[in-house]
Amino acid sequence: MILNSILKRLILCVALMLPALSIPASAQGMIDMVDLSTDEFTKSVMSRTDIEAALAKLKSGEKLDLYAKALNGLDLSGMDLTRTNLQQARLMGANLKGANLEGVVMDQVWALKADLSGANLKNTSMFGTQLVGAKLDGADLRGARLAGDFSRASMIKVNLEGANLAAEEANQSMGLMRGVFSGANLEGATLAGANLSRALLEFASFKDANLAGVKLNGSEAAGADFTGADVSGTDFKDADVNSAKIGDMKNTAAALNLETAKNLEKAYRK
Repeated sequence: MILNSILKRLILCVALMLPALSIPASAQGMIDMVDLSTDEFTKSVMSRTDIEAALAKLKSGEKLDLYAKALNGLDLSGMDLTRTNLQQARLMGANLKGANLEGVVMDQVWALKADLSGANLKNTSMFGTQLVGAKLDGADLRGARLAGDFSRASMIKVNLEGANLAAEEANQSMGLMRGVFSGANLEGATLAGANLSRALLEFASFKDANLAGVKLNGSEAAGADFTGADVSGTDFKDADVNSAKIGDMKNTAAALNLETAKNLEKAYRK
């Protein structure tokens, strides 16, 4: 019994560290390695009332430390959480709709299928964060650092202006960290000036999105849909556009390095 308990704790610790140790391209395999039916991913050690009371007691300059707390399934909608540390917290299926999380550290958070629609996530840090299947429609992510897994997330009309979704170039000793948006829906999103260099964008939808000035250098955009997207000044250098829909983009003539994109001959241009 004791040995089993120790082993479970070791597995959990490894799971929390994996976003920084693995290559996000295989992040779904990482999720498959974790037992998401355990208390750590299904229950909550606090209630909304508990968090509200703790925030009310904070002195000037203090932050509520929710590091690695299990807060799964909580209704935190509309709350001001700017004075919290949510690093490694578990927010599986949590309702954060309209919450204020501006500047909050959300590194290595587990929030699969969480609802962050309309949330203020400006300048947040989501390094190694797991948001597979989450809902972020209309969320404000301007200036945010996103090097986590947003596969199959709904991000309709999300604002990612100036956000950094690129691969971490400075330190790859623990694996390549980058934004993973495989199958994500970013229709009508604003990404002007965002950095998506080497990001994983396979089968993502950028229909009618604003991609003006976006860096797609070296990104993996096979099967992505760019129909109606504004690509003025968008840099496609070394981007893989195999089977991507690029025939009906707006301001295509103003795009940069499109003709040097990888597998351009395999892209849908009509």
